[in-house]
Amino acid sequence: MRILVSNDDGYFAPGIAALAEALATVGEVTVVAPERDRSGASNSLTLDRPLSLRRAANGFYFVNGTPTDCVHLAVTGMLDHLPDMVVSGINHGANMGDDTIYSGTVAAATEGFLLGVPSLAVSLVSKGASDFSAAARVAKDLVERFKRAPFRQAVLLNVNVPDLPFEALGGLRVTRLGKRHKAEPVIRSQTPRQETVYWIGAAGEAADAGEGTDFHAVANGCVSVTPLQIDLTHTGLIAPVADWLRQ
Repeated sequence: MRILVSNDDGYFAPGIAALAEALATVGEVTVVAPERDRSGASNSLTLDRPLSLRRAANGFYFVNGTPTDCVHLAVTGMLDHLPDMVVSGINHGANMGDDTIYSGTVAAATEGFLLGVPSLAVSLVSKGASDFSAAARVAKDLVERFKRAPFRQAVLLNVNVPDLPFEALGGLRVTRLGKRHKAEPVIRSQTPRQETVYWIGAAGEAADAGEGTDFHAVANGCVSVTPLQIDLTHTGLIAPVADWLRQ
């Protein structure tokens, strides 16, 4: 099994090292990740300059671009064969609800999915964690499940793992995305040169976090597995918008 691993935290992040080590027991792993932290990069592609691909001392490849760049470059130009899976992560922090719109972790997996490859985005729901072993084991188990019983079509799964020992996890739950309250306001500050600068505020707290959501599963110690799709069409508004245009 050929597995392409990427992330948005950078090729040096401990989460990607733990993921690559775990998946190496399942198949042949190639790591292609950004050269620096690109959290929040979403699905952006670099079109205004060429990209470089270099190899680090640990064998990981890194690209001076976004997570999407990494997967796109690897699948369409670097690898001799289409990978059997793309696995992105392990992200240091949750990617639930509205987070998925901005997430570079999810974006790397999304690019694999758009290129016809089954893809996973794996995140550890913690702000200060240093132990990625449980999340790595979850990722390994899911990839082994794909190997044993592959989907008949490409699938994109967003996986969020509570920060618990593997034995304490409450199992896997298929979920839908919840929703957050709107983000906190930007934080304004002054530089030593008296220039006004702004930091993006923190994400909002969970708003729709009832049973069946990713927030609810993680809060109850379970691994959240959310199938994602890329069709942004609001089908429920097609008829109302058509009526509005006829007015």
